[in-house]
Amino acid sequence: MTLTEGLAGLRSVGARLIRWRVRWVWYVAAIAVPLLVHFVTISVNTALGASAPGTGQFTPFYGLAMVIGMNIVDPMGGPFSEEPSFRGFAQPRLQSKRTPLAATAIMAVAITGWHVPLFLISSFGLQPFEALTTVAVTFWYAWLFNHAAGSALITLIAHATEGSINTEDLWPAGGDATRETWLYVAVWCAVALVLLIVSRRFWTSPAPAAAVNTTIVKEPVS
Repeated sequence: MTLTEGLAGLRSVGARLIRWRVRWVWYVAAIAVPLLVHFVTISVNTALGASAPGTGQFTPFYGLAMVIGMNIVDPMGGPFSEEPSFRGFAQPRLQSKRTPLAATAIMAVAITGWHVPLFLISSFGLQPFEALTTVAVTFWYAWLFNHAAGSALITLIAHATEGSINTEDLWPAGGDATRETWLYVAVWCAVALVLLIVSRRFWTSPAPAAAVNTTIVKEPVS
């Protein structure tokens, strides 16, 4: 950012990262959608015969909210270290001359490539097919970013929420855990597909000005 646009580029990214004056519905969506994906995945896995999932990570009752908050501000975590660059910098610049669909497709490839080393490190326990989740959530974040007046803060909250539940702790290694992983990928792909179909006009039209301009454009708060 500093190399390509100097201090003005840093100010632009910083402005997006603290852009909080957006409609309350986007805050709700940023938290509710990732949690709903987790809930649906866990419910379907249980309905297909999985044993009752472990609930230790949800204790105490406020534990989930605390984890989300820590993920938002943790400088060493994925959400805080990635969102300023991915949505704060790259997304608005890519879609300044492209449709959101084309820009997000480029983002999906680039972000998946960024995460490739994680698939090569055995301690992370990631399977190649899980890269589809990265592609799917990239389209979800792009949709949310554009609808929330280009606020990287909103996608930071969504990203932190998505990573708040450790699915590996829900079931021990085995058939139940493997099915959970596949279901998680499938549900996120379904979310992305629904957004692409239902909002097809959005994807093929010029991006909203607030999600392209480097100056602060506030969305009316209701």
